[in-house]
Amino acid sequence: MLKAHEKSHEDTARLMADIGRKARAAARPLAVASAERKHAALIGMAEAILNREHEILEANAIDVKNGEEAGLSGSFMDRLKLTSGRIRDMADGIRAIADLRDPVGEVIAAWDRPNGLHIERVRTPLGVIGVIYESRPNVTADAGALCLKAGNPVILRGGSDSLNSSLAIHSSLAEGLKSANLPEDAIQLVPVADRAAVGEMLKGLSGNLDVIIPRGGKSLVERVQTEARVPVFAHLEGICHLYIDKSAKLDMAVAITVNAKMRRTGICGAAETLLIDRAVAATHLVPVLEALRKAGCEIHADADVLTAFADARPATDADWVTEYLDAIISVKLVDGVAGAIEHIEIFSSHHTEAIVAEDVKAVERFFNEIDSAILLHNASTQFADGGEFGMGAEIGIATGKMHARGPVGVEQLTSFKYRVRGNGQLRP
Repeated sequence: MLKAHEKSHEDTARLMADIGRKARAAARPLAVASAERKHAALIGMAEAILNREHEILEANAIDVKNGEEAGLSGSFMDRLKLTSGRIRDMADGIRAIADLRDPVGEVIAAWDRPNGLHIERVRTPLGVIGVIYESRPNVTADAGALCLKAGNPVILRGGSDSLNSSLAIHSSLAEGLKSANLPEDAIQLVPVADRAAVGEMLKGLSGNLDVIIPRGGKSLVERVQTEARVPVFAHLEGICHLYIDKSAKLDMAVAITVNAKMRRTGICGAAETLLIDRAVAATHLVPVLEALRKAGCEIHADADVLTAFADARPATDADWVTEYLDAIISVKLVDGVAGAIEHIEIFSSHHTEAIVAEDVKAVERFFNEIDSAILLHNASTQFADGGEFGMGAEIGIATGKMHARGPVGVEQLTSFKYRVRGNGQLRP
C-alpha cells in the first residue's frame, strides 16, 4: 500500500511538471495575442458554457450529492451548488471580461528626459498564474477568463469536492480557446484530487509558476502563504465590519445591515461584526437587531447590547476574531466613529469595512484612518466584489500592500516594463 501511495505522488509530480511546462510554452504566444483574438476566445467560452449547461449541471449534481453525503456545511454547499441562473451569471461574467479594455500594451505613464530619451511604462502579463481554490466551481470560469484577458496562462487547481463541475466548465473554456486558435494549454485544470498537486504548485513547478492566488478557507490560505516559494495574492480572512454612526438614517441602517450580513452569508464580503454608535442605541439598536433576527440571523452581543436586546447570546472574545461565513453576527456598542475605528484597528482582517452615516466628517475620518483594502459609505459590504467594481469579475480579494490590493481583476494581473527610445544618446 505504501509503495502504491508513493507511486501515486510520483505520478502527480510528473503530471504537474508537464502542466507547468505546457503553461510556460503557452506564455509567449498568449502575451502577444491580439485583443481581438482574446475577445473571440472569451465570447466562445461564454457560448460554450451556455450550450453545455445540461452537462455542467449533471456534473455538479454528482458533486452536490457527494457533498451532502460527506456532511459539508450549509455555507460550503451554497458555494458548491450551480443552477441555471448561476451558469448564466458565469457566461455573463465572461462576456463582461471580454468587453473590458485589453490592458496588455497599455502605456501607464510616459515622460521625456532632458537628454532626449523618451520613457514609457507599459503593462505586460504577469506570467504563469496558479489559482488554488475550494468549492466554488464558478472560479474556474472567472479565473480562466481573467487570466486570459490579461495575457497570462493559468493553472487551475479546484477543490476535490467540485472537481466534476470544474472539469465540465473547463471543457467549455478549452472550446473557446480552440475556436479562436489560441493555445489550449493557456488554461489548464489539474485533473486529479491528489493533494500532492498543491504541494507541487507551491514549489513553483520548477520555475514555471510566477504567482499563486488561493481562494478558500483559512487553512488553505495559511498553507499557501506559509509554504509558497512564489509570490502570493491573497487574504487570510474576511472579518468585515459595519459601523452605524449616530448620523445614520434608521431605514438605511436597517436595510444595509440585513443585506451586508444575510444576502449571502458564505462570501468573504459578508459583514461579521456590527458596531453601533452608543449615542443612537435607544433609537437604532433594537430595530436593526430585530430585522436581523427576522431574517434568521443569530446575534452574539456584548453586555451593553444585551441590556437592550435580550434575544441574543453573550459575545465572547472569540467572536470579534471569527469569520462566521454563516447567519451569525457579533454586535457591539462603541463610542462614536473613534470607538469604531479603535475596534476595527484591533480586530480587522483589512478586507472590507463600511460606515452608515450622513455626517461628512465622520465618513472622512473613517476613510482616512482605517487601513483596509475596501471601504464603503452608505452601501453594503457585499459590494466587495470585482464584478460590482466594474472589473467584469475577480480572481479574489488581496489584503496585502504589494502590487495588488482589493479585488484582483484584469489590471491587477499585469506587471509592467519600461520602453526607452533614444536617438544615439550615450551616458557620460
